[in-house]
Amino acid sequence: MSRIGKQPIAVPNGTSVEVASDGATVTVKGPKGQLSRTLPLVSVTVQDGIASVIPGGVTREHRACHGLGRALLNNMVTGVSTGHKKALTITGTGYKAELSGQKLTLSLGFSHPVIFEVPKGVSVAVENRGLLVNLESADKELLGAVAAKIRGFRPPEPYKGKGVAYSDEVILRKAGKTGK
Repeated sequence: MSRIGKQPIAVPNGTSVEVASDGATVTVKGPKGQLSRTLPLVSVTVQDGIASVIPGGVTREHRACHGLGRALLNNMVTGVSTGHKKALTITGTGYKAELSGQKLTLSLGFSHPVIFEVPKGVSVAVENRGLLVNLESADKELLGAVAAKIRGFRPPEPYKGKGVAYSDEVILRKAGKTGK
């Protein structure tokens, strides 16, 4: 049995977990939104504000999906109750971000600005004169994909550290060439 999978999930007040008749499709509703997902090879039970994930069998795949199902359900409960956040920092001369509606315009040293359409479910805030981009969403998977896409436009380079990086990311710096 999975160590992670057997841990119960506390459902906070104001959040509801509904399980469909198949036992694997879960809908979580809370103040930040609603998420729904079918968890593979597991079933979910909810009693007295505690959600538990039960494996569907004893094979290796069932044991692997036991921990996965619990982690996915926990991320859903956390997302609709408190939300998930990620921050991106922009470093470089002339590099900045601007927000207009749901479009994020990034100036990253190219000959043209990069325009990124932020998907529904993700809220964006630009702070610190366009050098800090805060992302917030109830869906952790969508949030990570959007943050990775934005970072992918100009990943931080190892010599000067210019580019878009996660706020908690450590950039390993290299020594440049030595002059005469």
